[in-house]
Amino acid sequence: MSDNRKRKKRKKKKSRKLLIFVFEILLLAILLIAAYFVAMVNKIDFQNMNESEAGINEDLNEDTLLSLEGYTNIALFGLDNRSSNNYDTGNSDVIMIASINNKTKEVKLVSVYRDTYLSIGDGKYKKANAAYAAGGAKQAVQMLNSNLDLDIKDYVCVDWAAMVEVIDDLGGLDLNITQAEMQQINKYKKDIDKVTGYSTPALTQYGNIHLDGTQATTYARIRKLAGDDYKRASRQRIVLQAILEKAKKSDIGTLTSICNSVVDDISTSLSISQILLLAKDVKSYKVTSTTGFPFHLTNKDMAVGDSVIPADLTLNVRELHEYMLDDPAYVPSQTVQAISSTIVNNTGITAESSTVDTSEYNETVGISGTEGLKKPAESN
Repeated sequence: MSDNRKRKKRKKKKSRKLLIFVFEILLLAILLIAAYFVAMVNKIDFQNMNESEAGINEDLNEDTLLSLEGYTNIALFGLDNRSSNNYDTGNSDVIMIASINNKTKEVKLVSVYRDTYLSIGDGKYKKANAAYAAGGAKQAVQMLNSNLDLDIKDYVCVDWAAMVEVIDDLGGLDLNITQAEMQQINKYKKDIDKVTGYSTPALTQYGNIHLDGTQATTYARIRKLAGDDYKRASRQRIVLQAILEKAKKSDIGTLTSICNSVVDDISTSLSISQILLLAKDVKSYKVTSTTGFPFHLTNKDMAVGDSVIPADLTLNVRELHEYMLDDPAYVPSQTVQAISSTIVNNTGITAESSTVDTSEYNETVGISGTEGLKKPAESN
């Protein structure tokens, strides 16, 4: 039996479990409510994607296919388009993968650093966020699958306006911010106000405080502080997890209000029938761990700008499969090995190169701000 036929068979087995986690990360909660309002459902930008369009590597070995069978992997993209409801192109400043263990319902969130130097398709090597700019969500999913030996076939895209409206309809978020983060929020909230038309007040306090939608979304965009984009990815997960927890406690009226606000601001491959079929199990899923990718990396100024270089890609993808899929025996495909070799040739960065320690930014479960981040050795 060919790999394609095997994948189709596995796809049928997984279909009833597919994509519930997106509801848990709020966006599916929005879509679920939308399903009860036909007029609003018609406004959602549905983009179906078949297996060939997903760019799943044809040379995945049988053991890798078996490991992937036990998990559902979904891509989440957040766009920085300086406009609302434009999902055809743009840089994806948020690139996350939600990996769901279909048996235990445990979920792991992986932030792929947007500046990671990878193959984005058509023989081009650029920053990961350029894949969306080149070919929308489908090319961004292809980028993830081809570089990481994954089988992602579904995604959800949001923009600034959607995030602001969701957080406001939830009543805002309680986060623990530093004085420097407060200053950054006050400085850059105007960018989001230009898109939404709001006039957001400046913060006058820091610590454990209440943020509105604009302030919380601006917090998730901060990168001009210590930790750069690595810490920004942590902030993005902190905000996402805070949204999750508040959404799970919200009543039907609040979720309906959210649907009314943002139904025009979402693009997804999910169908309403999938969502309605699976939503009954949503509370079974729980985020148990988060991380950033690559694990081993360094920075280098390339022709495409200052980039995050995996050191090297095969090593990082091995660790990713062990982390996400509990597969320590995973062997990278020839496709991934070829991409890794090209990155080495283009950058000169190998597994033996000096790397940047980003481990302290990885785990965000159970914290409400970046001051709660700890190096792994300090977490016990």
